[in-house]
Amino acid sequence: MPRKVILDCDPGHDDAVAILLAYGNPEVELLAITTVAGNQTLDRTTLNARRVCTVAGIRDVPVAAGCDRPLLRELITAAHVHGESGLDGPSWPEPDVPLADVHAVDLIIDLLLASDREVTLLPTGPLTNIALAVRREPRIVSRVQEVVLMGGSATRGNQTPAAEFNVLVDPEAAAIVFEAGWPLTMVGLDLTRQARVTPEVLNRLLRLGSPLSRVVVQMLEAYRDHHRRQSVDPPGLHPGIWPGELEREPPLHDPCAVARVIEPTCVECVEAFVAVETQGRWTSGMTVTDFRPSPGRPFNARVATRLDVDRFWDLVVSAVERVGLDAARSGGSTA
Repeated sequence: MPRKVILDCDPGHDDAVAILLAYGNPEVELLAITTVAGNQTLDRTTLNARRVCTVAGIRDVPVAAGCDRPLLRELITAAHVHGESGLDGPSWPEPDVPLADVHAVDLIIDLLLASDREVTLLPTGPLTNIALAVRREPRIVSRVQEVVLMGGSATRGNQTPAAEFNVLVDPEAAAIVFEAGWPLTMVGLDLTRQARVTPEVLNRLLRLGSPLSRVVVQMLEAYRDHHRRQSVDPPGLHPGIWPGELEREPPLHDPCAVARVIEPTCVECVEAFVAVETQGRWTSGMTVTDFRPSPGRPFNARVATRLDVDRFWDLVVSAVERVGLDAARSGGSTA
């Protein structure tokens, strides 16, 4: 039976592919797409979600806008990674997928309380919506089968030396989510840096030959170009000191969390204790990860460590192919 999933995201090129993977795989029943400010401002991330749904022909999944700022902090965005639109690359058509007339936090709560079986939360952006949902309605914790989030790192960050972007944007929200007591898997940079957008991957997508696959390639090429402009080797830095940051092919972070939901064996995990640093001057947003058992401090998360890269890309390419065929049959828009 497919797993019921709510995808909470901030599109973002990798979020866009995460939407396609979640919708295009038969192991997932996508209940809703909710948006949050992160990679860009809320108006842009929400527009981008509607753009992706339009070109993919996704018209049976509600899209709801959520929080436009972190709980306590000023918003940090990632225009240097995703461009001023948040989804540079294709020439997007005017979206024809409507926005649900409900706040994302309310939709998350309503879907969880109404579900006849447990739901998986799949956050791939800052955790503001999820934290507010927990604070507003604590009963949802028992209705969640698992939280599988893209964020954090057991080693180095990417936005700062200590912190991964999604957690850094709203560390207070992340702390609430990690401390909520539900089953949680952290698919962080240690795992996602293994999912590189190589020329071979782009060629596989191009060979699908659908309007949607061409849009995906345009997105990923723009994402790659932004990444390469940022990836300048610091003078004298030994290769490997910043694992994954100096390579020329960008990591595709967010679909890795979706792959964990679809096929858990594709993403190997280790039990750990994870705490979110909210106070440190240089370490705010760090996910402090301890793999050692400790009396009085039980493990509270599974931490993703190893990706079956070939299987991961098989899942992504197959989903793009399936969604592209369905969109063509239904007369879905193209960019």
